[in-house]
Order: sequence, then C-alpha cells, then structure tokens
Amino acid sequence: MPVIGITASTLREAQPYAASLERRGATVRLLLPGQGASPGQVIREIDALMLSGGADIHPGRYQRAADAGAALEIEVDRDEMELPLLEAALRQDMPVLGICRGMQVLNVALGGKLIQDLPDHREVRENEQWVSAYHRIFVTPGSKLAAILGVGGFVRVNSRHHQGVKEAQKAASLLASAYSLDDGLIEALESPAHSWVLAVQCHPEREGELPPHWGHLFDGLVERASRSQEG
Repeated sequence: MPVIGITASTLREAQPYAASLERRGATVRLLLPGQGASPGQVIREIDALMLSGGADIHPGRYQRAADAGAALEIEVDRDEMELPLLEAALRQDMPVLGICRGMQVLNVALGGKLIQDLPDHREVRENEQWVSAYHRIFVTPGSKLAAILGVGGFVRVNSRHHQGVKEAQKAASLLASAYSLDDGLIEALESPAHSWVLAVQCHPEREGELPPHWGHLFDGLVERASRSQEG
C-alpha cells in the first residue's frame, strides 16, 4: 500500500482527509508541527504528499504585512513544517494534492501571494451551526483537473475559506484550472512542470457535500503514489 503524508495542525483536523485516503487503500502518515523529522527524511518515507486545510499562512512568507482587518489566524509552526516539506516534495517530483490552505501553500511556495481576507467565501451560520457555503465554479476543459474529475465546465462546490488567489497573486509557474464565477477567484491550481501536482480551494474530503467525481482526486493521488512506490 502506498504511504501518503498528510500535513495538518492536529490529529482531529487530519481525520477527514485520512479517512478519504484510507478508504482508497492508502496508508496514512500524519505530519504535524513539532514532530522533529527533517523534510528530507519525511520525503524518503512517503510516496505522496497531501496538504490539508487549516490556519492562515503568515503574510511575511509572501513579503506582505498582516492586514489588521483580516482577523488572521496564523500558525507559524505549521508554516515552518509545511513549506520546506512541500519544497522537498517538488524537487523530487512527488505527487502532491493541496486542499484549501494547501492550495495557498502551493502558491506561496512557488512565489505567489494571497488575498488576506475574502468575507464572501467563509462558512455560513445556519440553525445555530457553522456550515459550508456553496457557489459555482468553472473547471477549465483540457486541464489536468478536468481529466482527473472526468468533468469540465460549470460545477457547484463547497467553500470554507477567507483567503485566496486571483491572477494578480498567482505564482507565475502555476496554471489556474478553475475559477469562481462570482468574483474570478482561482479555485484550482496545477503545475505544468511536475507530473502530478494539483490543488483545489474547495473541500473534497467533505465527501457528502460534493458530487462523487470530486473523490477522483483522492483516487488519482493514491494511484500516483502507488506508481512512486513501485518506482
């Protein structure tokens, strides 16, 4: 079974992502801040990397001051773990899937920046509970993302974030493969310089909230990790 590393802040946060991969036959290694292993050591012990959702990246990582009105929730320890680990994975051309914060980490690691606050993409309050918001996006036909999902064009996705990327913030080496119809926010990124490096802003690990084809992202990551293991 391929071993896939999942970055997260806590065990509880990692559980939905781990469950989606374990259902597809992967062995999961949780990568949490403070574990002490070097990026090179971790990369030698896994076959693919998943960057999960979570707290905000420190704006200093993309050469910006913190916006006082953005109500940032920054976790420096996770930045210090995740960015060097991703950079090591990219050097090895390891399969990588980023989700929500993970997409933002990919963009920042390759020289991009972030919009620090997007109030219209957060969770919404419903019946005394916080639940996902929803909106429509356009998945670019012919992109790697569309090929993996088996669908392009207009699709509905969930949304639980308050930061993001538009063309002005996108890393030059990445391609945008999905956009929000409402405001042009980039909803997916992929790297043409790597074999299988993709990231999405929505939350496919919340499998009950999205159509089944979003699960193909996990299928694809596990399949690519299996190839890496065999190689």
